[in-house]
Amino acid sequence: MTKAKDMTVPQKLKALYELQLIDSKVDEIQTLKGELPVEVQDLEDDIAGLETRINSLDDSISELEKTIAKYRNDIKTAEELIMKYNKQQDNVKNNREYEALTKEIELQKLDIQLANKRIREAEISIQNKNATKESAVNRLQKKHNDLLIKKKELEKIVAETDKEEEKLNKKADRIRKKIEPRLLKGYDKIRNAYRNGLSVVTIERDSCGGCYNKIPPQVQLEIGMRKKVNTCEHCGRVLVDHGILNAE
Repeated sequence: MTKAKDMTVPQKLKALYELQLIDSKVDEIQTLKGELPVEVQDLEDDIAGLETRINSLDDSISELEKTIAKYRNDIKTAEELIMKYNKQQDNVKNNREYEALTKEIELQKLDIQLANKRIREAEISIQNKNATKESAVNRLQKKHNDLLIKKKELEKIVAETDKEEEKLNKKADRIRKKIEPRLLKGYDKIRNAYRNGLSVVTIERDSCGGCYNKIPPQVQLEIGMRKKVNTCEHCGRVLVDHGILNAE
């Protein structure tokens, strides 16, 4: 293996770009592994929220059913009172007592009407809540199915990418040993400075492949000659030509 101090400029540039390609691949794996757990967590949160919603609807429906039962019991009580007052009217001694009982009967009838109205309102509310619950249950089932699929996908990807990432890291370590410390330090500094982790880039449409600022034709010519390590004057990234991987 060629020692770092004995490497030519093209070899140094090639090594840096190879390291960049490997590190970028590792970054992609980390991103993929990072997104899936988030998706799984989001699904689990959605499921928990739907389960809470369904339980709340069940509690609300139960309370409405109790309310209906109470109003029906009130109606029964009112009907019994009406029967009682009707019998009492047969034995009254004067019009005053008769009118008083008649008023009580009317009040009980009004209470029955009101109770029936409340029962109808509660029944409509139960129908609406049951419809909402059915929709939530269907969504919950779908979320459970999606979660199962995502978990299997995550397990598979983690198993596959762990092996691939290990191979890539070993390969990166071998290349790092070939690069002189000064260049390696600069490479790592630039990589850590940008979110996309790009420290070594090619020219894309006459522009830096990292910051997309224009690269003068003369600088592009120098990059293609591989006589020195050229960096972008705007972002500091190392610039290489597209054929660098074929450099000897």
